[in-house]
Amino acid sequence: MNIIDWSIIIVYLLGLVGMSIYLGRGQTSQDDYYVGNRNIPWWAVGISTMATQTSAISFISIPAFVALKQGGGLTWLQYELAVPLAMILVMVFLIPFFRKLNLVSVYEYLELRFGPSVRNLVSGVFLISRGLATGVGLYASAIVLSVALDLDLWITILMIGIITIIYDTIGGISAVIYSDVVQMIVLLGGIIACIVYAAIEIGGFSEMFAAMPAERLTATDFSTGLGDGGAVPFWAFLFGGFFLYASYYGTDQSQVQRGLSAKSVDEAKKALMLNGLARFPLTVLYILLGIAAFAVYDASPELAAAVPADRPDYLIPEYIILMLPTGIRALLFAALLAAAMSSLDSALNSLSASTMRDFVSKWKGDSDHINLGKITTVIWGILITGFAFVVGDISDTVIEGINKIGSAFYGPILAAFLVGILSRKVTTKGMFIGILAGVAFNILLWLQFTGIYWMWWNLIGSVISAVIAWLLSMSNTELSDEKYHLSFDGIGEREKRWKKSYAFLAVYFVVILAVILIV
Repeated sequence: MNIIDWSIIIVYLLGLVGMSIYLGRGQTSQDDYYVGNRNIPWWAVGISTMATQTSAISFISIPAFVALKQGGGLTWLQYELAVPLAMILVMVFLIPFFRKLNLVSVYEYLELRFGPSVRNLVSGVFLISRGLATGVGLYASAIVLSVALDLDLWITILMIGIITIIYDTIGGISAVIYSDVVQMIVLLGGIIACIVYAAIEIGGFSEMFAAMPAERLTATDFSTGLGDGGAVPFWAFLFGGFFLYASYYGTDQSQVQRGLSAKSVDEAKKALMLNGLARFPLTVLYILLGIAAFAVYDASPELAAAVPADRPDYLIPEYIILMLPTGIRALLFAALLAAAMSSLDSALNSLSASTMRDFVSKWKGDSDHINLGKITTVIWGILITGFAFVVGDISDTVIEGINKIGSAFYGPILAAFLVGILSRKVTTKGMFIGILAGVAFNILLWLQFTGIYWMWWNLIGSVISAVIAWLLSMSNTELSDEKYHLSFDGIGEREKRWKKSYAFLAVYFVVILAVILIV
């Protein structure tokens, strides 16, 4: 890294702060701060949602999984299989309903339908799990960037944390979304630059693909993950993945908050449609980056020597340092910083929104003062950055653990929303016990039945929670308020203009499946 590289990175970071100051002008209410006065265009909402998925860990770890990690390769494509189908469920059943209620925190619905106990339970789980996961993600990103930028780890953590806290606090969700758009452009430019330079270095794209070991070019593992030892089981990612993505895009505050910020229901649906279509090509780009980096790694003793055998995630940073020219190198490290900050900024704003709307307003009254929301954002930023300093060498274990905790809860949480929307009969007590039962069963699977792959927990937990909630409510004769329930009367007419889009997503699922099977 030289003065030109550092100048480009510094200008980029200062540009983010300047943009947040511009976007934060005129904000006077929590609606402005948390949902952009519900006036953000669909394309920005959609790109921001995608940027949240493309963390620095993705930039580094997916190519490393494809190229070097034991048991890795193109099987990563299976992770994307269920996304288009999950988008259909979210677009038909969840987003239109949430928009009708003018929510800021998606968990507000659970109190309207079931009362404060269910809302507090689900929102509390979100705050704890997302706060921990974000701190671990910040640490994992910073430790690789510290090596790449030749900086002490504490400096890298503070650089990512402080800059993100500043522009997130000043600009709110508008700054988060539009900075994500910029960061996504930088990220795509960085990925494409890496692939092109690798192809040039190795002598062409055909040579790049020829260097990849044949066993890593298989995209499917037709195991079930139900006791057969499957490492990346196809059926678990098809069925369990559907419940995971439906819950993530449809009930997770960090994702739903963007849909609540769009100008209308149709605009929110367009943003989801963009994600349903674009996630697979983006993953393909990551996989191409892994193939490209492996080809250079295989041909370059210098690069091979620079990547420790037990640290395959160093492949991309070391490739950037050793193989790319000044300027382009800065673009790539700016892309890594962008990806790290994109994940953090989204978490901060959603954690602040959930804290304010689900808890603070209950003891402070229904205050709409924007400064209190900004203070909450700063507090969460300090907590997450502080946690990144203490997570230390347990990061790999924590990352795996946090992913499993997410799957233990995602299914039961999805059940709470779907049961609430689709059934007027289920009671508060039934749903509360149903959620706890679903989570408890998933934890039992985790501890005692390790042969069941964790992706299945999303489906299992959802089914158990819904069934128990319904069984415990069978004797109930009082129906909940109709306005908190989705009526199927007229749904065909309401969704008429979107039927072709839903059909297209279904066909797109078949295309993705065909690509995976052919590969």
